[in-house]
Amino acid sequence: MREGDGFLITDYSPMLNPRIKLRHLQAFLEVAKRRSFARAAEALAITQPGISKAIRELEDVLGTDLFERTSQGVALTQAGLTLLRHAGPAMRALGEGVMAVGDRHKGARWIRVGALSTVESRLLPLAIQRWHAQPGMAQGEVGISVVTGSSAFLLSRLRMGELDLVVGRMTEAREIRDLAFEHLYYEPLSLVVRAGHPLAGIDPLPPARLNAFPWVLPPPQTTLRQQVDSFCVRHSLTLPDRLLETLSLPVSLGYVQASDAVWIAPHEAVAGALAQGELAELALSLEARGGSVGMCSNATLNSSLTLEAFCEALREVAAARLDQGRTSHNP
Repeated sequence: MREGDGFLITDYSPMLNPRIKLRHLQAFLEVAKRRSFARAAEALAITQPGISKAIRELEDVLGTDLFERTSQGVALTQAGLTLLRHAGPAMRALGEGVMAVGDRHKGARWIRVGALSTVESRLLPLAIQRWHAQPGMAQGEVGISVVTGSSAFLLSRLRMGELDLVVGRMTEAREIRDLAFEHLYYEPLSLVVRAGHPLAGIDPLPPARLNAFPWVLPPPQTTLRQQVDSFCVRHSLTLPDRLLETLSLPVSLGYVQASDAVWIAPHEAVAGALAQGELAELALSLEARGGSVGMCSNATLNSSLTLEAFCEALREVAAARLDQGRTSHNP
């Protein structure tokens, strides 16, 4: 450390290579997030040759490849993953510093949460309500931003420091890797149909009967879809020709209520409609216990009291859910 103009100035080591520019890191993070040079170029409003040149320059400086091409687009190499673990949080911290300087609302705090469809209907809304009801949270001092999407998309944003937390069913997700996961409860997938559906009330229901109707199911490459595929293998089923693949709960609900489609959905997402008699659950189990729903965090990011308070709200809502389940099974 050295003294200058009355301040103690720290000399940080090692220094960032002066050949590495901000545009290099922005290009790297965008390609890592979108798994595509074309989509990254579009997001940054530059040409694809321009973003390819930026990545090539960065790889030349580092002396290693950061991406490899696959049938699905591009994937990070081991060196790319290493850089991502450091570059994502660093760019996030820089962005927060710039925002803090220009923020008109001094003292405002925000947390950014990624939500999978398994928690959109009940767990997350109840946790936000509980969190905002805590002392000091209701005076506009805190805010929450919720982003929805697939586990791969949300976990990649968490790894880059663009999200503080991801909540949902994701233990089967390959993208977790070096992220930290905290289990809250198990949530099964359910087979549901509209009230009065031809399959409603048939017990036991032969799995082969499902193929006579359209299906609504999660898109490929999602953790929920993996369970659907396993179910089909166990029962020697092939997917029907009429499919709706979506993670949108409103679209799924509207389509099922207006058709004879069979919806493979997280039980929490349809619990309210089942209780009101709008939907009926088929007498066919898709999985024995269900998947682990929990919170995924990035240990390389600094936590905060605000984030810890929200995590505690999630734990309390999950615990209350478990207590209600025990009560309903033990009258």
